[in-house]
Amino acid sequence: MNSSLNARRRTAELAEVAAGQVVDVLVVGGGVTGAGAALDAAARGLSVCLVEAHDLAFGTSRWSSKLVHGGLRYLAKGEVGLAYESAVERGILMTRTAPHLVRTLPQLIPVHGRANTLVHAGLHAGDLLRRAARTPSSVLPGPRRVSAAEALALAPGLRREGLTGGLLSFDGQLVDDARLVVALARTAAGLGAKVLTRVRATALAGDGALVREELTGVEFEIKARAVVNSTGVWAGQLVPSVRLTPSRGSHLVLRADTVGLGGTALTVPIPGESNRFALLLPQSDGRVYLGLTDEPVQGPLPDVPEVPQSDVDFLLDVGSSVLQRKLTEQDVIGAYAGLRPLIELPGAKADGRSADLSRKHAVLESAEGVITVVGGKLTTYRRMAADAVDAAVRRSGLPAGPSRTTRLPLVGAAPHHALSAVDAPQRLVARYGREATEVAALGMPELVSESTGTTAAEVVWALRHEGALDAEDVLDRRTRIGLSPNDRAAALPAVRALVGD
Repeated sequence: MNSSLNARRRTAELAEVAAGQVVDVLVVGGGVTGAGAALDAAARGLSVCLVEAHDLAFGTSRWSSKLVHGGLRYLAKGEVGLAYESAVERGILMTRTAPHLVRTLPQLIPVHGRANTLVHAGLHAGDLLRRAARTPSSVLPGPRRVSAAEALALAPGLRREGLTGGLLSFDGQLVDDARLVVALARTAAGLGAKVLTRVRATALAGDGALVREELTGVEFEIKARAVVNSTGVWAGQLVPSVRLTPSRGSHLVLRADTVGLGGTALTVPIPGESNRFALLLPQSDGRVYLGLTDEPVQGPLPDVPEVPQSDVDFLLDVGSSVLQRKLTEQDVIGAYAGLRPLIELPGAKADGRSADLSRKHAVLESAEGVITVVGGKLTTYRRMAADAVDAAVRRSGLPAGPSRTTRLPLVGAAPHHALSAVDAPQRLVARYGREATEVAALGMPELVSESTGTTAAEVVWALRHEGALDAEDVLDRRTRIGLSPNDRAAALPAVRALVGD
């Protein structure tokens, strides 16, 4: 079946479920775990419908650090199983399922004075995890010490005074987290899954859901043999028995030339903390993300969280601590925050800090028979999705075998050596993989955003094939132009014109 998502397909498939068609699995939530669950179920031969109240990757899944990491922080906290799980899932993404969307990211811990031997030992322990997960060193080289001269060559913006060298390691970095979600949803659609955005679930039961089509306000029931609630931090709004402790992770968006970074990220120790770091993460579009915070959130949960001034001040201070040039608010071109759906474990929050809560995930079954998957992190979405579908299959007796997603390539995927031979601009290959030739073949190279290099062809592709329904979907989730308000405002007229056409 065609993997393209667009308004015409949405209308047809919406009509089918509204008319009473029963699906094997109804997935609620269009983030990375929900899209992953839809793909996992469809790959087992089950009929699937995914509903999302807003757009694909509207919630937490677009507000990450864009890292596919090996769990080094969890190793430092003694969570060896969680760290190993992260390393395994990182390897799957980088070598099998999405090598076109994940690149090898060098990360430098600058050393001013004497090197921290514990940190150095931790990096080598992380490399042992990489080996245990069987990720080749050609993909993720081992860590090593570098001289002060090499550290400056990797990151010219480093503070020179007292610089004695650095510790260099390697991890995985997504070209964009929202693109991963779209690729998952499209791959699921190619296997027959119905992917319906702007459809809000208002009530869940073990055999379906009451939903409202947000563009018209029409309400109807979707019937299903199993229901998976993958709405992340909002899961408790649909299944009140689910209890979470939300945590806010904020990032600032800067220009790479302001910070003085090339392609190497900086890992910055947080003063007064052990095993906590901030990150300066260079992006392929010339931006740098500075993050991230880890603060508990109280009260009602907003659809789009705001970054408080306290987070801005904290991140600028920590980032400036290793740079030659002090960062100020004038350097910030954008900011974003995501809410993590953390599970509070007994004794894990002794000092009230969300940083001490586990990143493990859980699959829960409500009294009504709804399967809810919560916790976890972006890197381990596939395992979370597989566990949720396993539970749905067991509960409902669905005719399905084990998960097949460890070796199922996402749309556009190809080995790195094959991607280098794709006849299309490198920027498009990095975002679309094998499909870059089809994007380029649209013949619309004119820019809609000079700052990010986004072309008109990418806007049209998002509308015809990636499920975008309006200019906001294109700007804020398919291209990420919107991470900078000024860039967004500059591109909005051209994008709206293309959407109108």
